[in-house]
Amino acid sequence: MSRIGKKPILIPEKVTVKIEGSEITVSGPKGELIRKIRPEIKVEVKDNNIVLSIQTETEHSNAFWGLFRSLIANMVIGVVDGFEKKLELSGLGYRGAVEGDDLVLQVGFSHPVKINTPSGITFSVDKNIIVVSGIDKGLVTQTASIIRKIKPCEPYKGKGIKYEGEKIRRKAGKRVASGA
Repeated sequence: MSRIGKKPILIPEKVTVKIEGSEITVSGPKGELIRKIRPEIKVEVKDNNIVLSIQTETEHSNAFWGLFRSLIANMVIGVVDGFEKKLELSGLGYRGAVEGDDLVLQVGFSHPVKINTPSGITFSVDKNIIVVSGIDKGLVTQTASIIRKIKPCEPYKGKGIKYEGEKIRRKAGKRVASGA
């Protein structure tokens, strides 16, 4: 039995929830999100709460129950507050800029790297911090991951792109051999 799936999701004042067949639509001040629900899970709105239950028992129905409860809770949070991920650029000459809607990074390659903005995502750059923000948590984290993969931090000098607050495990460089 899923402990996460049992918890009801409180619907804030400014949020409306529609359930039509196997789709749930959550709309709020920041936008609207739609997600398909698996057939094993039943979603209902009761007393200003979203309640999930298992409709048909399968091998993985408990896992889907907790998963969809978390996904729907993230949808509600996203349309009210939104999500953001911050990335740090560290290295001499490493910088980012927003040109139009796209993000342009100069991270030690012979050419600048241009990242097209997915719909629903906004970029902002302040000195060496890149902020990826939007209402869909999965899309925000996926976009931040794609940016980080362009030039992950290396362990010797720590140059590259990392999440804000991420600890990079540093290695010692080559040691000078003493001749005896």
